[in-house]
Amino acid sequence: MSALDFGRAISKSLCTLYLFTHNDILTTIIPTTLFALVSAPLYSPYRCVHVVWWIWLHLLQFNVANQVIDPAEDGRNKANRPIPAGYISLRDAVYLRWSLIPICSVSSAFYSMQVLSASLAITLLTLWYNEFKAHIHWFSKNLMTGLGYACFQAGATLIAGRDMSRLEPNALLAVLLSIAMFATTLQAQDFKDQEGDRSIGRQTLPIAHPSPARVSMFIGLPIWSICLTQVWRIDAYCSVAFVSYSGLIGLRFMVCKTAQADRLSCQLYSLWFSVAHLLPGYWRYFHEASIHIS
Repeated sequence: MSALDFGRAISKSLCTLYLFTHNDILTTIIPTTLFALVSAPLYSPYRCVHVVWWIWLHLLQFNVANQVIDPAEDGRNKANRPIPAGYISLRDAVYLRWSLIPICSVSSAFYSMQVLSASLAITLLTLWYNEFKAHIHWFSKNLMTGLGYACFQAGATLIAGRDMSRLEPNALLAVLLSIAMFATTLQAQDFKDQEGDRSIGRQTLPIAHPSPARVSMFIGLPIWSICLTQVWRIDAYCSVAFVSYSGLIGLRFMVCKTAQADRLSCQLYSLWFSVAHLLPGYWRYFHEASIHIS
């Protein structure tokens, strides 16, 4: 193999790995990174690289595991994914799926046993979600995704902080709130995928209970926004803006019901979700700092 061919092979491999995760940059990598940096708080700017790497590596593990389950469904509804697009064969993707478990575990063990525990929890939840089909029913899907997201946040926050063996009390509170918030609003990401979900018999909340699912967004987002602004003691102007924005998103889910509209609503929800993950940082840098000064 010539140097040029080797370079092309490496470039294709890197592109394939990126394609496995690029749809989740806005919904997972950015919010989880922001959450870890403000909740820890960040011990050193150098830790940012470690945080993003750890999140991406575990996201890759989950996404590869998810996409080898039913590549035919992806071929019908998400043809740009690596397997149906021909970037990687199903056999090689399966090899990659199982090889990522020890890679993630060993990488995590270099940080601390607590980070390793978060990694192993993600591995177990990934098995439960995919191989044991927790994704088929909306309740188990939301619950497993909420717990998995919390493990991502816990591991990333541990890596970002001064002490990688423990979470500070406020960071732990932020993780617990995030579990509940994500598990009860995750259906925002399911509205846009209803056609594909129906084709494989997946009973997401928008499919099983379409009207209540939209009402849950209309009511749930403002309620969560009010709750979070109170917990993290956000000032009045920012609170009004945050709650108003959530109300507009909830209203949009109620009145705009086409697939294209749901995709945009999901993007707006992702922005709300990212901002919600910055609120612990507001408390830390405005209220905790004043406590230390006094």
